[in-house]
Amino acid sequence: MKIYYEDSMPYAAEFFADLGEAVVFSHKTIDAETIKDADVLLVRSTTKVNQELLHLATNLKFVGTATAGTDHVDIKYLASRGIPFFSAGGCNAVAVAEYVLSTLFVMADKLDWQVADKTIGIIGAGHVGTALSKHLSALGINYKLCDPPLQDNGDSRTFVSMQEIMQCDVITLHVPWVKDGVYKTENMFDKAQLAQLSDGQVLINACRGEVLNNQAALELFKEGHRFQLVLDVWENEPDINLELMPFTALATAHIAGHTIEGKARGTEMLYLDLCQQLNIQPNKELTDYLPIAAPSDIALESTEPFWQGIRNIVLDVYNIADDDRQFKAQVDGGEQFRYIRKHYPIRREFSAIKVNAGNFVNSKAIYDLGFL
Repeated sequence: MKIYYEDSMPYAAEFFADLGEAVVFSHKTIDAETIKDADVLLVRSTTKVNQELLHLATNLKFVGTATAGTDHVDIKYLASRGIPFFSAGGCNAVAVAEYVLSTLFVMADKLDWQVADKTIGIIGAGHVGTALSKHLSALGINYKLCDPPLQDNGDSRTFVSMQEIMQCDVITLHVPWVKDGVYKTENMFDKAQLAQLSDGQVLINACRGEVLNNQAALELFKEGHRFQLVLDVWENEPDINLELMPFTALATAHIAGHTIEGKARGTEMLYLDLCQQLNIQPNKELTDYLPIAAPSDIALESTEPFWQGIRNIVLDVYNIADDDRQFKAQVDGGEQFRYIRKHYPIRREFSAIKVNAGNFVNSKAIYDLGFL
């Protein structure tokens, strides 16, 4: 069996070597001729999977993306050929939730407010929105959920309207890119919606760039609006609207979900899917390959105020301000955007870090965030 895997999939060689002949490829050079003998194709979002790529691959029996998003895959084409398709939905949910938590503390520093005093509006209560709500609950931070598709399908959680979400101090977007239909999300935040944001209100987009109209945001900023915009995802990546960048409170290169755990979890999920398809008992797991974090532990002063202590450990593990500085200093075009995303340094999740809480007040909240 010939298994082709994209070079940006962590530990793919280790996971798939025993299942067949594993061959690595780059999204920059892959073409139909290269993978014409593929039985299995494993990608990330940088490879466009469509008829043009697959028309020569007559033996293809399995296609998987080690990402939560599937915009880069022509699912209808795969279905027309009867090729099973798998995605790693939820693989980076914890990573994105931790990205948002870091954002909250950095914005609190910037705007001189306390996270504890704010209400967070979460649009999209799927994998990421759920992970974020659990993090906020662990800390006792107020939040509201808005997800019309889930609400209409009988999800038992409490949901609010979009109008109520728009009154929240912070609004964070975690919806898929849906181009049409009843639950369309494309251009969800158009100029009219963005214009409703008050000065100082924070809007975070860490889902899909096309959910928020970047040109409309730029026009509003030029007209004097002063909402706080945090962008990890952009329209037309990697050739983003560079003119918008200076107006953002924080900006990053589509890396919210790029912890080593999040990316490698996608690889593991496809491994488990393929084993199931082949009726093979899996014998490998992610913990076999993840490196020890450096540093691997954090100590908290028992006299440190609760919110200061939480802020410090969150930003010790991941501080979005560092990525923002690099992004704004280096990105002046599509190649730089792509380079930063491709060569993003190893970032760890809270679960890789041991916290010595000692007598720190409410240490349970720390462990509920996922710390060891």
